[in-house]
Amino acid sequence: MGAPAAEYVQVHTTASSREDAERLARGAVEARLAACAQVIGPIASVYWWEGEVDQAEEWLVLLKTSAALFDRLRDHLVEQHSYDVPEVLATPIVAGHAAYLAWLREELESP
Repeated sequence: MGAPAAEYVQVHTTASSREDAERLARGAVEARLAACAQVIGPIASVYWWEGEVDQAEEWLVLLKTSAALFDRLRDHLVEQHSYDVPEVLATPIVAGHAAYLAWLREELESP
């Protein structure tokens, strides 16, 4: 038997500016696709793009949501993103402070 699927996930994406990162964070929270989001940065990113190693200053956006809402949040972020191929990854939340997880559940279930 495998481990149970996580009920909540932390999703992350990156943006080219603080303003863009804050717009993505706010839009996801206002749409109730994430209970909260943090913007961290700047960060230095090194990556392959169009056959070459590239480097950029970016801002990291961390969003907390339910696994059930991930597909909708992913689609929202991709639609709103300025990148051609935005990074949108989810990491399962396997444990956490019970009161925080209860707050997360309440915020995601609110109208």
